[in-house]
Amino acid sequence: MRIRFPAVQFFRSTVLPAAIVLLFALALVAVSARIWLPGDMLAPAPLG
Repeated sequence: MRIRFPAVQFFRSTVLPAAIVLLFALALVAVSARIWLPGDMLAPAPLG
């Protein structure tokens, strides 16, 4: 007999997809923030 927990269903149907979308949005903001950086900060850091 398998018991269904409503909290787990709520987590899988609501919280988990929202967390995935928020993580994707955060990554998109972090990557697109390079547009507003000064030109000298766009280059990789010097090794020497």
